[in-house]
Amino acid sequence: MIDLLRDKLGLFLGRRPAPLQIAALCLDLSSGKVLLITSRGTGRWILPKGWPMTGRSLGEAAQQEAWEEAGVRGPLMRHEFGTYHYDKKQDRGFGIPVLVHVFGIEVQELADDFPEVGQRRRAWFTPAEAAELVEETGLKTLLRELPDPAELAWTSDGSTAARVSHSRQGS
Repeated sequence: MIDLLRDKLGLFLGRRPAPLQIAALCLDLSSGKVLLITSRGTGRWILPKGWPMTGRSLGEAAQQEAWEEAGVRGPLMRHEFGTYHYDKKQDRGFGIPVLVHVFGIEVQELADDFPEVGQRRRAWFTPAEAAELVEETGLKTLLRELPDPAELAWTSDGSTAARVSHSRQGS
């Protein structure tokens, strides 16, 4: 009750929760590799990500971002892998803190033609290689702790059994 009161009071006094984004952790289950893409602005390696979408769950929004930014089609995992924080750079040079929820997608199709094909590069990396390439500390940790693909039980409806550790829920 005290936490709820403190949160409400904080919002009333002008403190806002961190903006929320979603990201797609695109996995090749046969090789255990992760697909990274480059950001449009700086060219750094990232996961496909974006803002929540009206009328879609967070996971469905992650699937849509995977398609638009990386040309990925495939089933969505039932549970998110975890979260991480980063500072989103603004045009005026400052950053705003953003909380990112990461959802796994089994890559079943990698299209040659997709909405942002000419704006990004994409490449497969082992989770350890990917962790070295991304800048965000929380994402590095999430990638280093990624379970072996054999530990992920995919179901026919494109979801996984809950064998993904809940310890990965932190940033």
